[in-house]
Amino acid sequence: MTDHPRDRFDLVPDLAAETAFEEARDRGRLHHAWLLCGVEGTGKASFAYRAARRLLGAAPDPARGPLGARPNDPVSQLVSAQSHPDLMVLERLVEGGKTKKTISVDQARDLPEFFSKSPSRAQYRVAIVDAADDLNVNAANALLKVLEEPPARGVVLLVTHAPGRLLPTIRSRCRRLAFPVWTPAALAQLLRDRAGLEAEEAGRIAGLANGSPGAALALASGSTLEADRLARSWVEAVTVDRAEALAIADGFRGVEGQARFETLMDRLIAAVKMRALDEGRGQGARWAELWTRLSDLPDRTAGLNLDRGDVLAGALADLARTKAAG
Repeated sequence: MTDHPRDRFDLVPDLAAETAFEEARDRGRLHHAWLLCGVEGTGKASFAYRAARRLLGAAPDPARGPLGARPNDPVSQLVSAQSHPDLMVLERLVEGGKTKKTISVDQARDLPEFFSKSPSRAQYRVAIVDAADDLNVNAANALLKVLEEPPARGVVLLVTHAPGRLLPTIRSRCRRLAFPVWTPAALAQLLRDRAGLEAEEAGRIAGLANGSPGAALALASGSTLEADRLARSWVEAVTVDRAEALAIADGFRGVEGQARFETLMDRLIAAVKMRALDEGRGQGARWAELWTRLSDLPDRTAGLNLDRGDVLAGALADLARTKAAG
């Protein structure tokens, strides 16, 4: 599995964003709220934790970028352990092995009390909202009250994949930092440096990541890479080994099994999409229809609590029919 953003120290999401933030801090003009904008996976959450570590007093490590800090710094260790008293993180909660669909108003209502207290170990108190897109309506209004009355020595870092969906009053009270997508060449270099991939494999995965370093690193992780290879083999093979598929489905139980199921379905959907694009006109339409059908399955499986093994079997049967129709 890939590291959580709070545990990433060597990934510099965007040099310009880090430089702008550090310059504002050095000049004493640090805004109280920052809107970190860009498509999902471009390093916004990693930036938020990097900025938070520095605001909370971690010693700088220029070798790791403008906001770099050492993993063994006491502040870094407290952040990684989710136990720093001056850092609050709002994110969707996990209950009963399932992730909530939104950040609740009860979570957001903790913000005013958090910022009403003086920093206990650092110069600032910091809140990270990952992602602001997940705030429900009441939670967004609770956050807005904090932004309308900026806390002394307080900084809010808002991660957003779709800033246009946020309340205009929230956007207007934040300084915006944009995180652009990465070029395929930059992603391939990242994969060679961080994942140790050969140039050909790094280039292939970079092409699948849609400009997202987070997606690229996830794709290069052992389990995801194996799921990708398996899914591509199923799409390209004349027939699928049913015994192999049944053995894989046996591992879909529990929370970890859910993650394995979602990863495999994600890679199967991606492999079918690539096949549709490769086929072009004519045959491509049939594969595009399969891609559309498969794309709905993960959400339906979670929403209706369907058996994951049965869903995979149905997807592979649909795949077989698509091949046979050609």
